[in-house]
Amino acid sequence: MVTSMTRDDHERRMERAAAAAAHFGLAGLIVTPGPDLVWLCGYQPPAATERLTALVIAPGRRPRLLVPVLEQPDAERAAGADAMDVAGWTDGANPYEALAKWLEPEGRYGVSDATWSLHLLGLQRSLPDSAYRALTEVLPMLRAVKDAHEVARLAAAGAAADATYEKILGVRFAGRPESEVAEDLARLLIEHGHSQVDFTVVGSGPNGANPHHEAGERIIEDGDMVVLDFGGLKDGYGSDTTRTVHVGEPGAEERKVHDIVREAQQAAFEAVRPGVACQEIDRVARRVIKAAGYGEYFIHRTGHGIGVTTHEPPYLVEGEHLPLVAGMCFSIEPGIYLPGRFGVRIEDIVTCTESGGRRLNDTDRALAVVR
Repeated sequence: MVTSMTRDDHERRMERAAAAAAHFGLAGLIVTPGPDLVWLCGYQPPAATERLTALVIAPGRRPRLLVPVLEQPDAERAAGADAMDVAGWTDGANPYEALAKWLEPEGRYGVSDATWSLHLLGLQRSLPDSAYRALTEVLPMLRAVKDAHEVARLAAAGAAADATYEKILGVRFAGRPESEVAEDLARLLIEHGHSQVDFTVVGSGPNGANPHHEAGERIIEDGDMVVLDFGGLKDGYGSDTTRTVHVGEPGAEERKVHDIVREAQQAAFEAVRPGVACQEIDRVARRVIKAAGYGEYFIHRTGHGIGVTTHEPPYLVEGEHLPLVAGMCFSIEPGIYLPGRFGVRIEDIVTCTESGGRRLNDTDRALAVVR
């Protein structure tokens, strides 16, 4: 059951963020509109504008949110409003001077990635001796470990994406442009509870060899492999799944390549457990594909984290030594891409538990035949 985020949920998140800032030697965090602000305090402004909105989280202090006064009533109704102080600034005043009063003149702060340069430069003029680092550089794991409520929301989003896949298998592919099938995917995601569709990749035939192909006007033909990669947001949390289907009966090589990718995906899933380095999951999948002779055609990382955005840390990629922790949620999506011919990718969202991996996508990973 998916439950609403409460004041206590947001208070714990802001306390966790303050502790992390202190641990890494920061004076605090400055968070402007975007996914970090929603995750921390539950507030999403009506729109991101030139008017400054900023949450300040500092160790040992109560969080403070500065907003345009005309938006203050909305901010005071946010889920986490009772766990912070909310103050407004009026048009004609200098919001950077107001924000600077809450900061240390020579402090080093983590700043959310979505912060506009207009605002950061304005703040630097008010505090010329302060210093700033992007949150993904200094606290990349801030949102990476999910609590039970978050995993439940990700599972619900995954189930909605699964239901979308089951329905899309019944539509006609042959003779239709990729864009029409992409529209079907988007419609089905919305019908199954998504509030936002982020992507609907439909890569048919040679287009499937481009992992992030934008669905176009190519007419899907009998005999095509078709990569379907789709997802978005449901109840504020992401879905992202990929299956590869075949129009009509596949040939021997197409089945072979699909089987290799499926084996790699399964091997990577089975390697998930706390303490395993993120890069090791990538290595496991890559070893399977390389041993089968297709290593040069696996051209991207094995996975990425997911939460209030569809791409976020952790990343399952060579060089990422961070160990998996129970509660982390991420994609496992190896692929093989044969230029000018076809591509295959299989992707599930997986959460790391104390005993291993748990899939949040449960549709059949076999090569489905569509008409």
